[in-house]
Amino acid sequence: MPALLLLQEVRQTLGTMALGPITLRVSAGERVAMLGPSGAGKSSLLRLIARETRPASGVIALDHRPLDQWTPAALARRRAVLPQQHGVAFGLPVELVVALGRVARQGDAQQDHIVHEALAQAQAAHLVGRRFDTLSGGEQARVQLARVFAQAWDERDGLLLVDEPLAALDPGLSLSLMDAMARFAQQRGHALIAVLHDLNLALNHFDRLWLMKNGRLIADCDALPSTLPLLEQLYDTRLRLLRDAHGIAVLPMGLTQRELRA
Repeated sequence: MPALLLLQEVRQTLGTMALGPITLRVSAGERVAMLGPSGAGKSSLLRLIARETRPASGVIALDHRPLDQWTPAALARRRAVLPQQHGVAFGLPVELVVALGRVARQGDAQQDHIVHEALAQAQAAHLVGRRFDTLSGGEQARVQLARVFAQAWDERDGLLLVDEPLAALDPGLSLSLMDAMARFAQQRGHALIAVLHDLNLALNHFDRLWLMKNGRLIADCDALPSTLPLLEQLYDTRLRLLRDAHGIAVLPMGLTQRELRA
């Protein structure tokens, strides 16, 4: 399939760590989970793809056009970003926070309807009328997810970039919002790229895995149980795989590869 997103020999310097070179391609509709230990460069790579930072060298292209050739308004309509931090400087109403995802659209007659639909899909309709700064971390995450939905609502074959989207949520809500995110992307043909630490979410809800360590991409592979040895190498720990009719689960065994070799 043609590439919606293309990275060619992308490099960046992050303090004492070098990121890259990284060459990757993503097609419309794909779901990619980025995995790796803390400090591996996952969030830094996501910020490059979002054009929040610029690569030192190499090219990142969206829909066959280099990112630096996109106007901010046009880029805002084709890609939406859910960052790790959800803070807003002022006590804005929830509906206004979600509506911020629509600022690139002039004369938006459907804004109120889309804002409320996006809140419903993010399981945050009950937060209408609340102030964002009074919400819990999990509630803020839901509202920001609704903002991303509102931003990408009208587009086809767009790009959703999310950085640890479910870290503040309980397990049941994490699963339901992951399903909502995947369903939203599938309905519109959006590619979904997510930085995750939860191996079970990655293996059960994504098509591909990007495995990163020390600023390097060590594998680009399908999200299958056969990746278990790669995941053990990535996290330097022994993992146990469980499987039933509902999916798979990966459990850490607590022994590093060095201990196993000893």
